[in-house]
Amino acid sequence: MTFVQIVECRTQQPDELNRLMDDWIEQTQGRRTATHAMVGTDRTDAQHIVEIVEFPSYEAAMRNSGLPETDRIFREMVALCQEPPTFTNLDLVRDEQFHKEAARRLLVNTAKGDMSPIDELLASDYRDHDPSMDGETVGPAAVKQMIEGYRKAFDFTFDIHSQTAEGDMVACRWTWRGTHIGEYMGMPATHKSIESDGMTMFRFEDGMVKEGWWSWDSVAMMQQMGMMPGS
Repeated sequence: MTFVQIVECRTQQPDELNRLMDDWIEQTQGRRTATHAMVGTDRTDAQHIVEIVEFPSYEAAMRNSGLPETDRIFREMVALCQEPPTFTNLDLVRDEQFHKEAARRLLVNTAKGDMSPIDELLASDYRDHDPSMDGETVGPAAVKQMIEGYRKAFDFTFDIHSQTAEGDMVACRWTWRGTHIGEYMGMPATHKSIESDGMTMFRFEDGMVKEGWWSWDSVAMMQQMGMMPGS
């Protein structure tokens, strides 16, 4: 079970605390078990510092605490604080990653014909960047039209293998699988089963998707349809 530790302290030297964090990251490279760390300053009290550190498990956190560098830097941290730091230890029972789920809905649901994610999640000035298309697709209405065009030509799904999120970006690695049921780029339906691997990266802003970048094997798709000679 994921384990989260919240450390709170009061200090007049926040820059020195940041330096200690940099030192700890550098000195424990390859041995620390922490997977994510955030440090925040209270907007209403600049001397109130909160550090949130995530670990794969409580046991992993204990191994991290046992590192000599962790012990030394903690003692230096205590020396910078006006009073002893306080600790809150949490077993994580729920972890909603909203951007990842939104990206998944955009791919999986729209392939099934559910256009509600586009209405709910795409910004009015959304821009879609796909090298296989002639120019960018701009705005929710244009995206719907593009998807419906694909759905007339293919009965398809997206199988998402992995997702990675950082800041306002979410990357999705997927396999597209479809049956060619209608005309596509001038080719009548072949009823062949087609698949192609690819990745999509979405950029979020204020909870809405502002841009999408696509990278996928369109050549393999056309080869399987007989539009191009195989390798």
